Amino acid sequence: MNYQYNNFYEILEKNAKNLKNKPAYFLNNRKISWERVKKKVDTFARALEIIGVKKGDLVPVLVGNSIEFIVAILAIQKLSAVAVPVNTFLKEEEITFILNDTEAEILIASSKFKNNLKNIRNNTNIKKIIWEGEVENIDENNISFSEILSNFESHEVKELPKRNDLAVIIYTSGTTGKPKGAMLTYKNFFSNIYGINELIKLTNKDRFIAYLPMFHSFTLTVNILLPMFYGSPVVIIRSIMPFSKIIKETLLKRVTIFTGVPDVYSALSRAKLPFYFHWFNKIRFFVSGAAPLAGEVLERFSKKFKRAKLLEGYGLSECSPVVAVNRAELQKPSSVGPAIPGVEVKIVNDELIEVPKGVAGEIIVKGDNVMKGYYKREDATQQTIINGWLLTGDIGKIDEDGYIYILDRKKDLIISKGVNIYPREIEEICLKFPGIKECAVIGKKENNDEIPVAFIELEDNAEFNEIEFKKYLKKHLANYKIPKAFYVIDELPKNATGKVLKRKLRENIEEYMK
Repeated sequence: MNYQYNNFYEILEKNAKNLKNKPAYFLNNRKISWERVKKKVDTFARALEIIGVKKGDLVPVLVGNSIEFIVAILAIQKLSAVAVPVNTFLKEEEITFILNDTEAEILIASSKFKNNLKNIRNNTNIKKIIWEGEVENIDENNISFSEILSNFESHEVKELPKRNDLAVIIYTSGTTGKPKGAMLTYKNFFSNIYGINELIKLTNKDRFIAYLPMFHSFTLTVNILLPMFYGSPVVIIRSIMPFSKIIKETLLKRVTIFTGVPDVYSALSRAKLPFYFHWFNKIRFFVSGAAPLAGEVLERFSKKFKRAKLLEGYGLSECSPVVAVNRAELQKPSSVGPAIPGVEVKIVNDELIEVPKGVAGEIIVKGDNVMKGYYKREDATQQTIINGWLLTGDIGKIDEDGYIYILDRKKDLIISKGVNIYPREIEEICLKFPGIKECAVIGKKENNDEIPVAFIELEDNAEFNEIEFKKYLKKHLANYKIPKAFYVIDELPKNATGKVLKRKLRENIEEYMK
């Protein structure tokens, strides 16, 4: 593909010049223009330069959804430094791991996370912290974000980053162990943006809403960078709760592109929304990503919201993150659609040989969206990227039309008596049983073999009848696929985007068995 831009700052400059006082972001009752955003970025970049940030430095950003998060990311990149968005749900030990892995000396953080940063200077290389929000004890090592914007003058840098330069390092969620930093270039992100551009014709008349955490690759690409490319305004919501605020802002701010994770669409498909929301909302597309969307949820949602399409996509942080998305003109249930333009997808066996259409195997991806590698993890990079193909660790199949079906995670695959069992297939069936809100199936070691067991989260006030449930499963599943044990728990462990952490279920299975 021929990419028009080298970096995101060039897009910001274009928008500030052509759209000037038109809104770039809405936050509560505030409108922030493109011109104003550029001034904030220029000012903050100057402050970072004076503080000591230089080309190639890694700068972690532990900030919630806000204008400040966006300004920080763009200002870091303007200096050809590398932004490292940090998961705001992490605890001190987890944050410390990332800060030590990056060897960063400067941290940008929200003051509301200060309890998780009490010992950070003792346990990391961090020397200076720029605080967003209310700050006490301001000094040369504890700097106020807002005072920077008030007291520093903007300036122009001599050289902006190039297309192949590192833009961001996204740390994976660590669902299978310690997180690894996926190194993403500007070219990686542009591959996603240009690919989506060919599928969904967006303009600066469209409006996005960003309530999912901005540190996540899905939100960063689809809710921040993609709208910036078009000059489309974004409605910023600081928190997903209360969800009624998201519904209200979607209506009042005339949002046309609504993105979410499966948990959100599951809740919306069941929620009793006011009748005027259905009449007056301007939504053209609902987009689902970050975790698999159950077919049951898609069916319920499509019946309830008939004027807009719900498009499920597939991706991973290592691919910036979009790999595939369903097409508005042809959606296939349980499919995540074909690969986006510019991206190749194959299904291979354990020897990395491509398998026939319709046969299950590991999904591998090739294209400009594939990361440069894992930061300081050459061994992991070589195991993950082979001859330019990224091994996703996901099991799937492709039909004759090129539509991709995700069957499971390779690490979640259960092999019982030599037979492959795909947990997602079982989970999809379980979710159709009345009263079951969420379900996760894992393999439990037993006598040198594995057996499937299910963890179940019930709807409010629902009761679980195991005998009736087993009768239901026997009608829909082969006997070897039926879980041998059922554990009803209050809430399944999840990461920030609603993906179930099966690793935690495996680690704590003995506790659940008591």
